[in-house]
Amino acid sequence: MRVKAIRNAKSLEDLNLLDQMHRLRATVFGGRLSWKVHCFEGREFDEFDALSPTYILAIATDDRVVGCARLLPAVGTTMLQTVFPQLLETGRLVAHSQMIESSRFCVDTAFAEGRGESSLHNTTLAMFAGIVEWCMLNGYTEIATATDLRFERILKRAGWPMRRLGSPTMINETHSVAGVLTADQASFDRLRPQHYHSSFMTHQKAA
Repeated sequence: MRVKAIRNAKSLEDLNLLDQMHRLRATVFGGRLSWKVHCFEGREFDEFDALSPTYILAIATDDRVVGCARLLPAVGTTMLQTVFPQLLETGRLVAHSQMIESSRFCVDTAFAEGRGESSLHNTTLAMFAGIVEWCMLNGYTEIATATDLRFERILKRAGWPMRRLGSPTMINETHSVAGVLTADQASFDRLRPQHYHSSFMTHQKAA
């Protein structure tokens, strides 16, 4: 498994990977979780995909996308501020130039290669480590996100606890919460699974 960052895809390979990502998002968010998301021809999109985000992808040895997340600078238009302000204590995200927002995080938990000996799926850990590594290479120190209480517990179990930005709130039958995660070397070292590999060191900001 490898982790890759894609922004403004142009090559056929990258376009194919992003197509797989949108299919995975439809399967997870529109199917398994039954969220009220927009799916078209088996692919999930929203307005934030039009803002030139960076996508972090976990890619299996057979070139199948098995995990993804979307990153956007927190000083710009964010999902937290636009869609989920009720999760923020003040109703406003206090952002800075070294903060990025992560959204649409999901993992194909049926992927056998990602099942390790730990209680957490190796693909999940690889995605966590990939997000942190990309952030460090691109000058970001904090990651803002909205998630649910179940995933907040997964983050804590992984050794990456979230600092809450407000109280948990029920949204579409899900107890949701907003918070901030640290992106630093200590977090990366804790999260990185065995045999972790990314292409970030060769591509860095051009990724």
